[in-house]
Amino acid sequence: MWSDRKPQDLAKSNPPDNRAARGPVEPANVAVIGRGMIIRGQVRSAEHIQVDGELEGGLQLAGYDLSVGAQGRVRADVVAREVEVAGIIDGNVDATKKITVRKGGRLLGDLRTPGIVIEDGAYFKGKIEIVNSEGEQDANSIAAASAPKKAMAGA
Repeated sequence: MWSDRKPQDLAKSNPPDNRAARGPVEPANVAVIGRGMIIRGQVRSAEHIQVDGELEGGLQLAGYDLSVGAQGRVRADVVAREVEVAGIIDGNVDATKKITVRKGGRLLGDLRTPGIVIEDGAYFKGKIEIVNSEGEQDANSIAAASAPKKAMAGA
């Protein structure tokens, strides 16, 4: 019932579980669409996706990353946190953090992102809209704050 161990001995044998404070130790889950796979339709995922095969339709990865390998082909509009292209994307891409087109990668479509990297040897055709999430929020709050004043001025 009683233990001979001292409190410092107990602390050594049962260290506190600080995994939540340190973040995950294992790499994040990644769904892989392999070279032999062809997927057609609307795809929504709550994990990162690596495309080495073909995907056609729509791709919604809100808060997650998309990586298109050198053999990967995506014919879809994409919404993701980060997008990295070493293969081909034919469609519009909306990334909340960054889009990277690697050497040998091809991206055909309009882009909307706060950050973009296009390496030498990559191909891109389309329009780029650089957005600043904080700036958009500030502009929206200024517009919302000024709207009631305009309404009162007309009254």
